Amino acid sequence: MKFENILQEIDGFGPFQITIIFMLCSTRMVLPCHFLLTNFIGVLPPHHCDISTLDNGPFRNLTEQQRLTVSIPVQEDGSPKSCEMFAEPQFQLLANTSNSSDLPTVQCGSGWVYDNSTFTSTMATEWDLVCDRKILTKTSSTIFFLGVMVGAVALGYLSDKYGRKLTLLASFIMTILFGISSGFANSYSLFVVLRFLTGVGLTGISIISIVLSVEWVDVEHRSFIGVVGSLSPTVGGMMLAGLAFLIKDWRALVMTVTAPTAVALLTWWWIPESARWLLTSGKVERAQFYLDQCAKFNKRPKPSSTLILEEQCSQCFSGLWVLFNANMKTVSTMKTGEQNKNYTFLDLIKTPKLRKITLVTGMVWAGVAFTYYGISLNITGFGLNMYLTHFLYAAIEIPAKLTTYCLLNIIGRRWCQVGSLILTGTCIAINIFVPKDLWYVRAAVAVLGKGLSGCSFTTVYLYTTELFPTVLRQNGMGFTSFTCRVGMSLAPLILLLEDLWRPLSQIIFWSMATTCGLLCLLLPETLNVKLPETVDDIEKPRRGIDPHLPEFAGVFLGSSEKSNEETNSYHI
Repeated sequence: MKFENILQEIDGFGPFQITIIFMLCSTRMVLPCHFLLTNFIGVLPPHHCDISTLDNGPFRNLTEQQRLTVSIPVQEDGSPKSCEMFAEPQFQLLANTSNSSDLPTVQCGSGWVYDNSTFTSTMATEWDLVCDRKILTKTSSTIFFLGVMVGAVALGYLSDKYGRKLTLLASFIMTILFGISSGFANSYSLFVVLRFLTGVGLTGISIISIVLSVEWVDVEHRSFIGVVGSLSPTVGGMMLAGLAFLIKDWRALVMTVTAPTAVALLTWWWIPESARWLLTSGKVERAQFYLDQCAKFNKRPKPSSTLILEEQCSQCFSGLWVLFNANMKTVSTMKTGEQNKNYTFLDLIKTPKLRKITLVTGMVWAGVAFTYYGISLNITGFGLNMYLTHFLYAAIEIPAKLTTYCLLNIIGRRWCQVGSLILTGTCIAINIFVPKDLWYVRAAVAVLGKGLSGCSFTTVYLYTTELFPTVLRQNGMGFTSFTCRVGMSLAPLILLLEDLWRPLSQIIFWSMATTCGLLCLLLPETLNVKLPETVDDIEKPRRGIDPHLPEFAGVFLGSSEKSNEETNSYHI
């Protein structure tokens, strides 16, 4: 590919690329802070019906514990029930001579009293999201992920049409504006609307940053980019546990995790546009500007204008077909002009090979996200406090992702994706059968499963960017991010099924992880393969390069395979 030759001239992994990666990875640290924020702002502390209205008459001489005894039934563990109170005070219970299980009860009529020893305020305590309104806490996560889903489609399209950099700026502004505003919401309805819009903005940061990084580096360092790009959200997840431990008020926590985006906005001025995208869009002069900047920063000579023009011409005429009429001795040519075409999501399914890649990667992304967030949003029931569980869930991803980096270049992208998903499902299945008494075993298996699910997320980000051609890469990432967010949106709701039958949600997560792992076998390997630039690179790969290389080994934009006579038979 000509662009790979340009990168070779100006250094495909020099100080210029390292600076870009550092700036873009820093912005990604806010992602888990928002994606998993409900783990802390939506916490439901111990609570019971408010009985302060009964502070008169015979209650005056009773202690607080005695008032609870005669007013509220208890659960099996002896703690007060959360949503019920006795229809009438049961003073006989003070003598411990009666069974309270058969006594008539009513729903709480005067609100609830919450245990604020751990959290000063949460979304659930401020708006009484308890009992029959308990589902609204999980619903807020689902609505947020729906915003992320909408953003994946909209911003993916805008990024391919108007460029990576401009769309990234819009993402920063939306995240800051709506993220800070959600901390001031005075009602649940307004809060979820603002969270939805925050999710739209965060999607741009998520998908554009990784694509922009990959498009500026050479083939040999794409695995490194994929892993390093995924480590910054891991660090962000560890930071969230610490911030939540220190900040007990949910509004302050929302604004605190959004604030770093304002710092990231300042770095936007130094982030370059993708020269690869500029060339495929016909913007040669701007591409030349950024390539010259890259060469200067890397202390290399400026790239040859001839080489850049060759890349431009190869993009212009990659769809050129020379049709010979043997009798008429005429030649007709057809220029597809791929660089000037406005691609849409429909182009992802118009051709057979690209359609298969699109559908399979869409399902895999949904499964990866569904499983990952199904584990991440379940931080109770393992014998550890929620802060430590969340921290371990994040910390385990560091060694897991570093191991992934090594395996990506040894066994390839496809087998990394298959193995990580199936092993994640295995960990989920094991914990279905491990009793709660063995909490240390459950905790170890859960943390291992979280690490493996992190491996699958790391792999799928890199794998997807390598499967789609440049002209449709952001559209492809937008589509897969859309399906990813479908999985993310469903995960919180599936966890509610534990109230019906505890193992049900885990069985669903296991099934999804295993099925999607097997689906990956339908995808081609992309290890050591140059990035495809056009749709023809996917549908009509060049033959005869090396039979031992993967399917995409022939994908490149270069000189025509036609004979010199054919080449001379048409004029540009």
